[in-house]
Amino acid sequence: MLKVSLVIPVFNESGVIERSHVNLTAVINRLPHAFSIYYIDDGSDDGTDAVLSAIAALDERVHPLTLSRNFGHQAALTAGLDHADGDVIISMDGDGQHPPELLAQMIELVQQGYDIVQAQRIEEDQVFSFKKVTSAGFYSLLNRISGTRVQPGAADFRALSRQALDALKSMPEYHRFLRGMIAWMGYKSVILPYHEPKRMGGKSKYSLGKMIRLASDAIFSFSLMPLYIGLSVGGIFLVLAAAQIAYVLFLWLTGQYDKIVPGWSSLMAVMLIASGIIMILLGFIGVYVGYIFQQVKGRPVYFLKNQKPETDDRL
Repeated sequence: MLKVSLVIPVFNESGVIERSHVNLTAVINRLPHAFSIYYIDDGSDDGTDAVLSAIAALDERVHPLTLSRNFGHQAALTAGLDHADGDVIISMDGDGQHPPELLAQMIELVQQGYDIVQAQRIEEDQVFSFKKVTSAGFYSLLNRISGTRVQPGAADFRALSRQALDALKSMPEYHRFLRGMIAWMGYKSVILPYHEPKRMGGKSKYSLGKMIRLASDAIFSFSLMPLYIGLSVGGIFLVLAAAQIAYVLFLWLTGQYDKIVPGWSSLMAVMLIASGIIMILLGFIGVYVGYIFQQVKGRPVYFLKNQKPETDDRL
């Protein structure tokens, strides 16, 4: 019997998670697989942890994990993926917007040989909104400046083979953008489109600030373009310095001394040249720091509420 792990991060969803679990179990009870369900409470303060404990008491397939504080959606998702032990691992949200009816098709596609089954939200029929416009702009920018293509509308609703998950777990990055990390791995993947239903209740916990932080993690983790902008600005300063010097020389050679302000020309030339050199040097340093930043990230991504700290045996 195939082992399937469901990873579901939640934050302040005490009024929703019960109904979501009922709908989920109605689907998986009809499937011939051994399911385990990992609910990750990302530091909720509305009693979500108590609700998950009650659900786990009634359903032995449920394994609730509680983080020590609110680490964010990507960290909570990472915690669940670290603990999932299935042959197929499916991550989804607990607000009802990721339809469990797709689980059977996702599992079947993994069995057919796909390591990544990425569910993609169909947005053509959605009305105009600020979130839709900013999301489209973000993915367009990210795909232009990075070497990794991330599908627009592809949220964290996906299925992974065991091989893909083990590869993902070998990437101990602190600032995590899982959509990009999974796309970067390059395993055989397929897109599964779906229509997103409405939330069962409450409202989205992804505020504008959280979306900006996620976008920042994505851009700085998958592209060095911000650093190369510094190099470009330095080059522009040098070009301006050369143009200013050429202009002053032209006035001097043509005898137009009355248009030359004493001291101003030399001062501006020195400032432009110095600024250009400094920007270029900072850009070079930034590139090296960027590579180090991408490689060396040793801080834990999350802590469980009841996790025992590891001790060094040498002490």
